[in-house]
Amino acid sequence: MDYRYIKAFMLTARHLSFSKAADILKIAQSAVSRQVKLLEESLGIELIIRSSKKVVLTDKGKEFYAACEHFDRMSHDIFEKEDDRPLKVGILNGLLKTWFNPILIKYYKKYNRNMEIHIADQPELHKGIEQGKYDIIFSTDNFQSELVSSLKLFDEKLVLISKEEVNRKKLQDYRWIVYSEGDNLFKMSKKRSPNTIVVESLATIVTLVKSGVGIAVVPDHVLKKTDSLIIQDIPSLKSPGIYMTTLNFKNQPQFLKEILSVIKK
Repeated sequence: MDYRYIKAFMLTARHLSFSKAADILKIAQSAVSRQVKLLEESLGIELIIRSSKKVVLTDKGKEFYAACEHFDRMSHDIFEKEDDRPLKVGILNGLLKTWFNPILIKYYKKYNRNMEIHIADQPELHKGIEQGKYDIIFSTDNFQSELVSSLKLFDEKLVLISKEEVNRKKLQDYRWIVYSEGDNLFKMSKKRSPNTIVVESLATIVTLVKSGVGIAVVPDHVLKKTDSLIIQDIPSLKSPGIYMTTLNFKNQPQFLKEILSVIKK
């Protein structure tokens, strides 16, 4: 392997663009393409599929990029006294708005690191952490692999919310306000409600329920004490855990120590 060309590959893979990599490296786009090609030849493996419109990583390219990102972070921690890179966070939309916002406020009262926060669904978060797109992700999935591992932070409690009393045996008689087609209301009732609203915002779901539009199942941490709602526990539903997932670092990098110190409090 020729290590001289890894930086060109990493930047191209990170931005899926030869021109962006060329701008960062301050060299010609053709030089970046040539360096990546020489790296592929030294490895004997195609890493990038080229087209006139976009850059696509092969499966081996994705694996190699994740390994390069891991190596880059480890090298930075070894050779730099202070890890001042921006922290790249991937998180579910609901967790960001209801749980992570207070964490951010506490974090920035203590630390001053730049941060990039991206909202994504579970599959995208899983793929992103393994490909090096994120330094850390927060989700309801326990990811474990050779590259990444998850730490359980807390259990999420699910509750049924409504404006008026609800007959749990006839949930199909009410309008359902759900986050997606995999919503927990579908698991609670054998019969589906003919009246359903799909809203990809937990805050909006709670607002609609408060207005008497329908019923919903939400994590209890999205609710406020001032919300005027009827709240029912759901023992039959297994509450998902909330997990923090990172690459398998041998030694904890500074960014991980910082965010954990805030979360644990």
